[in-house]
Amino acid sequence: MQRWKIERFHYVLKSGCAIEKLQERSIDKTTALILMYSIVAVMIMNMTYAGRLTPDAPCSLLLGEEEWKLLYCVANKTRKEPKKPYTMKEAIDYLGWLGGPKRAPSDGPPGVKTIWIGLMKLHILLAYRRYLV
Repeated sequence: MQRWKIERFHYVLKSGCAIEKLQERSIDKTTALILMYSIVAVMIMNMTYAGRLTPDAPCSLLLGEEEWKLLYCVANKTRKEPKKPYTMKEAIDYLGWLGGPKRAPSDGPPGVKTIWIGLMKLHILLAYRRYLV
């Protein structure tokens, strides 16, 4: 079971964070970047599996207030922000909708790739939010 988690971690690190494309010449800078990207990869994995293991937990455990409010608005195509955090399962589903092409109930829970794509899109929207209104 642990080997599978390690393989998924390396997959996120190499494919999602593009760690192999680093072109730093200094070993110190490379080490610092790998450490930083490792933290990002662990967070992506935590988000992905938290929606499965603790689906009723509030999404505010892993997302900031601005993130979960914007994610709700984008996923539900509304400007009315929610007053309180929704569940972790709903947040993961919303990220899956942002990161993946399908929204069928039979698709199953989103995987790490769909979550990292959804998170990238969410953070792009956050960066440009003030220009979108």
